[in-house]
Amino acid sequence: MAERPERLVVVGGDATGMSAASQARRLRKPEELEIVAFERGHFTSYSACGIPYWVGGVVDERDALIARTAAQHRERDIDLRMRTEVTEVDVEKRRVRSRDLETGAEEWTEYDKLVLATGARPVRPPLPGIDAPGVHGVQTLDDGQALLDTLSRTEGRRAVVVGAGYIGVEMAEALIQRGYEVTVVNRGAEPMSTLDPDMGCLVHDAMTGLGIEMVNGAEVTEIRTGDDGRACGVVTPEKEYPADVVVLGLGVRPETTLAEAAGLPLGASGGILTDLAMRVRGYEDIWAGGDCVEVLDLVSGRDRHIALGTHANKHGQVIGSGVGGGYATFPGVVGTAVSKVCDLEIARTGLREKDARAVGLQYVAVTIESTSRVGYFPNAAPMTVKMLAERLSGRLLGMQIVGREGAAKRVDIAAVALTAKMTVEQMTALDLGYAPPFSPVWDPVLVAARKAVQAVRADAAPQ
Repeated sequence: MAERPERLVVVGGDATGMSAASQARRLRKPEELEIVAFERGHFTSYSACGIPYWVGGVVDERDALIARTAAQHRERDIDLRMRTEVTEVDVEKRRVRSRDLETGAEEWTEYDKLVLATGARPVRPPLPGIDAPGVHGVQTLDDGQALLDTLSRTEGRRAVVVGAGYIGVEMAEALIQRGYEVTVVNRGAEPMSTLDPDMGCLVHDAMTGLGIEMVNGAEVTEIRTGDDGRACGVVTPEKEYPADVVVLGLGVRPETTLAEAAGLPLGASGGILTDLAMRVRGYEDIWAGGDCVEVLDLVSGRDRHIALGTHANKHGQVIGSGVGGGYATFPGVVGTAVSKVCDLEIARTGLREKDARAVGLQYVAVTIESTSRVGYFPNAAPMTVKMLAERLSGRLLGMQIVGREGAAKRVDIAAVALTAKMTVEQMTALDLGYAPPFSPVWDPVLVAARKAVQAVRADAAPQ
């Protein structure tokens, strides 16, 4: 009897898992490598980041968010088993236990190589009423469909969003676009805790200007339910906010239940720890990637958890290369992210002030006001840029931008500078593109860099 080919088992059928499987298949033929992938949901290889825009009507249909269907993966000789949940990883015997969620049938599958791409789980605090009908998380396509179904059945037009991070802000925009009266209840001092509070304040002002009621510094204690058992309000110690629908946007945590039970190493935020090739530390034939891992922050030098599709797809490519016999690495991140609320663009990269303090870095911070185009050009829009630089050395530590059209993607300049470990003085000489429709003569990023140079020099001058 001929020996079976080497078997790769992939746990998780979205960005990292299926990118890894696809890359491994490109490098190794089916007779060399059998690939079995498990996905507990109804969909595979989809854009979770696009769900708020689907809910808001910007994207017309759900299937537009699906990059590759299960059938398309199977056509490429990947044995993708949908609606099948892996419940246990047996590292010693090199096998996984799975359960068919439709039939309940269980089985063990042996592996030679294992990829964990279990993603992240939404934060869902144990509050009274949190599981009532009308309360929605927004993590999967199924979640998005359930929310749309509720919106289509609900007569009232009052929505409360709990949390003001990326998902909270984007869902507030989606509900405004659907004609709802929106209240955002936020535990922090300002929305977008990924920004410093002085920049978050600009987001607050813009959201208020759109008619969104912002409630900051408020701790939710209960989701009130009516006689029909459905959510009808969000309760804080100070007030109750009526709601016909409640959307949770409280962030995510790494989904590492399987990894922890199997004894795999976890970091401070609960993510799986890997090496540069995305192998789980201490395990030669187990890889992990995506929202379930921690990665190196190139600015602070610490491991951290960042849940972003850009990273997840890169992890999958690196893992697939390793499984397929090639070699690739994921060197780390600088923490770049962009978002929007209606026409307000929000961007950040690198460290916030509290991040710099947490790792013992001394810094100077500057903030400038500029415009997206030359001031005399039609539709020149304002933007605010904040920049952090290390004391004495002047090394760029981070940048945040809040503005209108043309603001957010300027953060990529700083992302490259951070990766290259440039100083703010070096940044002032960057040869950026200029024409009146696109930028002032001095791009806002360069204006901020010049001001940061002045602050670094003034800070270092004898007193």
